[in-house]
Amino acid sequence: MKNTFDSPLPDSNGFFGEYGGSFIPPQLQTIMDEITEAYLEIRKDPGFQKELARLYRHYVGRPSPIFHAASLSEKYGADIYLKREDLNHTGAHKINHCLGEALLCKKMGKKKLIAETGAGQHGVALATAAALVGLECDIYMGEVDIAKEHPNVVRMQILGAKVIPATHGRKTLKEAVDAAFEGYMQDPVNQFYAIGSVVGPHPFPMMVRDFQSIVGNEAKEQMQELTGGLPDNIVACVGGGSNAMGIFTAFLDDDSVKLHGVEPAGHGVEKDGDHAATITKGKPGVMHGFKSYMLQDEAGEPQEVYSVASGLDYPSVGPQHSYLKDIDRCNYEHIDDKEAIDAFFELAREEGIIPAIESAHAIAFAIKLAQRGEKGSILINLSGRGDKDIDFVVENYGKDYGITNRM
Repeated sequence: MKNTFDSPLPDSNGFFGEYGGSFIPPQLQTIMDEITEAYLEIRKDPGFQKELARLYRHYVGRPSPIFHAASLSEKYGADIYLKREDLNHTGAHKINHCLGEALLCKKMGKKKLIAETGAGQHGVALATAAALVGLECDIYMGEVDIAKEHPNVVRMQILGAKVIPATHGRKTLKEAVDAAFEGYMQDPVNQFYAIGSVVGPHPFPMMVRDFQSIVGNEAKEQMQELTGGLPDNIVACVGGGSNAMGIFTAFLDDDSVKLHGVEPAGHGVEKDGDHAATITKGKPGVMHGFKSYMLQDEAGEPQEVYSVASGLDYPSVGPQHSYLKDIDRCNYEHIDDKEAIDAFFELAREEGIIPAIESAHAIAFAIKLAQRGEKGSILINLSGRGDKDIDFVVENYGKDYGITNRM
């Protein structure tokens, strides 16, 4: 298998074209430079690679399988495949980079992992990794998402993490990131901020992408074994964009493979605050220490955003996604709440798989792609399972799908 960490981008300053970099205070930049140096060292360390590979196989359960969704394929006339990241330990792709970040934190001699979480999948994965390697763990989460994703909150607490509510603004993912940065600044020497996506100041967009690239490396070999060739299309949801970069990276040089990133349209992209379709409606700006496409007001401040998927409602996006958009390597489109919830139930009832609402955005777009007449193969990164979303979906949408026995 290709080396997980082979990539010519970003440059030495953390830029993907004009995007990325590190826009942070000088005292914090010193800490970031130490993290960068430590990461560049360990990613070449055979011992680190061996330990991470051992955990991926025996702890996470990698490689995650690829499943041919025969019912959906027959229904829509295209061969639809699912990369089953939902079968990983903790139920999503997030464990891939959380283990790497936890091992790096331990090697650097830091005492505590901290992070933000939206849907709770990153929080659960980081709490899991912290318990495994023996570190303290603080997770910042918006009050709205704490109520919405209660099962994951309980999981984090069972694992020994402290869940700290973000109580300002919309009380969702962006505010959780704000609160986590504030918490980190109180003691950056002893804490390690394990950013949950391919966002933030350098080296995090690179680091998280590298750890997640195992998804695409596996998928490339698996699709060749299953079908004799590469997929014609790859589809992944995009909030910050970690699962998408994870599966896209291995195929960036394969021009025959069309890449599709799917943003959350929420209630519709026509009105500000009703969506989180950053690449579709945003423009370049700086937020949370990096430059990327960003939903912003006239003063350049982050706009309020919304999505039914707690893991996607972020007003910026990973800088490499902005770069891929500008060079026309990836097609970015959007799916609204109703289309995502329809796809949530359709995958459950056609294939017996309950997806995370985030992943349902990718399912919905893959169906739309097939309906447009795409006859080739479509590989979807099924980035997470929907256990965390069941109570919310039944409470808010159950009657529309024939569920009458609600608690």
